[in-house]
Amino acid sequence: MKKLLVTALIALAPLAAHADGIAQLKRFVGETRSMKASFSQVVTGRQTQTASGSMELSRPGKFRWSYTRPYAQLIVGDGKRLWVYDQDLAQVTTKKLDDALGSSPAALLAGSNEIERDYTLKNLGVENGLDWLSATPKREGTFNAVRMGFRDGNLVRMVLADSFGQTTTLEFSNLQKNPKLDPSHFRFTPPKGVDVVGD
Repeated sequence: MKKLLVTALIALAPLAAHADGIAQLKRFVGETRSMKASFSQVVTGRQTQTASGSMELSRPGKFRWSYTRPYAQLIVGDGKRLWVYDQDLAQVTTKKLDDALGSSPAALLAGSNEIERDYTLKNLGVENGLDWLSATPKREGTFNAVRMGFRDGNLVRMVLADSFGQTTTLEFSNLQKNPKLDPSHFRFTPPKGVDVVGD
């Protein structure tokens, strides 16, 4: 009997070591004022597209996603406006940040701490060593659902299902929490000669 109890406790030990996904998300948002990471992105749907680059964020509302492959694209949120610069098209698209974020995944990472105001959260358990949760937007937006996988309080993976039937998987690596970031990385001035489209 004693041996069975010890065996049961050993089996449960790995589960006890994991915080649930929602707790890890709240810990991540509560502890993370800035973040820097590399990312790889795979979009599946009618066809598969891959991309990679680096990202930085400074909460609340400031972020920079720099795609380097397969082509250069820069997405900057300066706290008031969202800027998307497509270098190959020589075009910049801009809109008010609040309108652009809405209930998007960027709002989860760079937004305020009021996560449950905009999302319905649900724990999904442990899979492949990650604690997973789903975040379903309470308002209609581009994304229908977001799954987030955490390990030791760090965001490792996001899986986004959009309203066009596509799934985007983001994998983060070399993640640094609360690094000192250059404030100029969150400012954007359209280069001369590019088309600027937006409100």
